[in-house]
Amino acid sequence: MNLPTAQSTQVIVVSNSSDNPFAIDVAYAMNQREDIADLISMKQFMNTEFCPRFISDEADFDHIGRTLKGKSVIIVSTGSHIKSRQELAMANLIIARAAKENGAERVILVEPDLFYSAQDRGPYQDSGQTHLERDIHDVKKFDGQPFTAKLYAQLLKLSGVDTVMTIHNHSESVQKIFSDVFEGDFHNLIPYQIYAHYLLNSNILTYGKDGEGLVLCAPDKGAREFVKEMFRSLGLSKAKFIMLDKERTAERKVDITLHKESEHTFDGLEGSSIILFDDMVRTGSTVVKSCQFLQQIKPQRMVFAVTHFYASDEGRERMAHPTIDEILTLNTLPTILNRDEQGRLRKKMVVLKVEKWLAQELLTLLNLPQAQQQEANPYKIDMSSKNPRFKRKISFSEELSELK
Repeated sequence: MNLPTAQSTQVIVVSNSSDNPFAIDVAYAMNQREDIADLISMKQFMNTEFCPRFISDEADFDHIGRTLKGKSVIIVSTGSHIKSRQELAMANLIIARAAKENGAERVILVEPDLFYSAQDRGPYQDSGQTHLERDIHDVKKFDGQPFTAKLYAQLLKLSGVDTVMTIHNHSESVQKIFSDVFEGDFHNLIPYQIYAHYLLNSNILTYGKDGEGLVLCAPDKGAREFVKEMFRSLGLSKAKFIMLDKERTAERKVDITLHKESEHTFDGLEGSSIILFDDMVRTGSTVVKSCQFLQQIKPQRMVFAVTHFYASDEGRERMAHPTIDEILTLNTLPTILNRDEQGRLRKKMVVLKVEKWLAQELLTLLNLPQAQQQEANPYKIDMSSKNPRFKRKISFSEELSELK
């Protein structure tokens, strides 16, 4: 879908790196045809300090410094192999300040995988909100550390950021902090419909017309609401929903059980297709343990769906375990598309690319007329030809029906 060109005159999409392919695709989906590198110069001084500059004619002294007056500037920020998150975060602050000092009316930070979200609590009872009451052991875990998520939110606000948009943030504490700091102008997008469309229109899982033989699984109570909403989004009345419980018995040791509040038990689930949902994966140990625990159902197929896939080398090696048949994820961390990095794990991975979806959400947020022309399922598909389900190369969601 090509959007009208009028939109780009009042909205400028940039990034904290001039060659960020994710940002370039978001900009293109919003019909910005200028290269990011032609809109902002990523200047660096000899002492390595970063000094971005929104491009202008330096000989035009009547307009220099006012090139963004009344415009909205969108900063698309993702992780990178080239720069650390610390460098990227600092670049966000400086670019936001440059935008505001050049007259921007609104600065929007789009950070699909929100930086510093792991550091969502501090060393005091009231430093961070959790769904469980914090005991002294939880408080002491953070003794001597900064409450970095809160600091990052405050620095973004101070720098000139007005709005923050992210995808499937896992932390209640982070969500509350950002909502408070940005006075409600914090948008945590959950890709229910993207997951649902792929699950309903591909052959990644086998189940009956009304969901017979399909089991949705939450790995813990924290994921319960997300998986329940996924259940509703699928609209399969005969599917089942189970919830696991994990108890951390040591720093890197977890025991998995069926949660006492699980909607269903294992009775009658033998031979089902199971999809385990989570928001993120790092080491992969809990995921593999959960899938091993679920083997007692003797599943026909086991799929792990995760929004943020930033596993370590160790994690990728773990998730090559045969208990996981396939991994469904998004490209919130663009390095997921690097085949060399994923290695043999690529053959069991499907990546749903969400740049156009984000662009449409931004058009709606900005209340632009083009938001009325949205696509129903704005994502692309990346799958290795080594995946056993691969039939032929497809890219767009609407092509899925051609494979059935």
